[in-house]
Amino acid sequence: MNKNTAAVNRAICSLIFPAAVLFIFVSCTFDYGESGSSGNELPDLIMVNVEYVRVRSSDPIARFQAERAERYDTQGVMKLENLSFEQYGERGETTNVTGNAGFASVNIESGDIHLDNGVTLEVESEDIVIETIQLEWKDEPRTLESGKENEVTILRRNGTKFTGVGLLVNARKREWEFLGAASGTYIHDDDDDEFLSITENE
Repeated sequence: MNKNTAAVNRAICSLIFPAAVLFIFVSCTFDYGESGSSGNELPDLIMVNVEYVRVRSSDPIARFQAERAERYDTQGVMKLENLSFEQYGERGETTNVTGNAGFASVNIESGDIHLDNGVTLEVESEDIVIETIQLEWKDEPRTLESGKENEVTILRRNGTKFTGVGLLVNARKREWEFLGAASGTYIHDDDDDEFLSITENE
């Protein structure tokens, strides 16, 4: 990719899901009825219409809302359905990232997060929207992946739009790449209004 994609890189790398955080439940309704899970193990806790805030050093860093949440203590996993979320900037004063997904699975111990069933992320500070079917955040190596065969579309209000296959982001190294083909138009915002037409083949 061209150097002009550095802004996109910064935006994607800002989507960091911290591991050591405190969950504060703002509101929820408990459901002790039949589980909607398709697995053999029954959830230890089911909540519907959940809203909770992730806090670090007394400052909110993210807020989540979900239609349904199931916690599995043996697996150490929280499963969420039809969720939306916001990630806040410094001291929780501004919203930097918003998004939604049809499903999420959070590993409580490792901080790994799997988003699925249609994922949209909007990074306000970088004017970037990312759309794909699924994303996987690995907290220890600090990587974000879409899956090798999944298409990812990146959009900006200035007309930038390109789609690639197999997004891979290394947040530690601040590097990102498409593992497969990518094509589209990247417009660089400066006095010259440069644009780059991107076409890459496998």
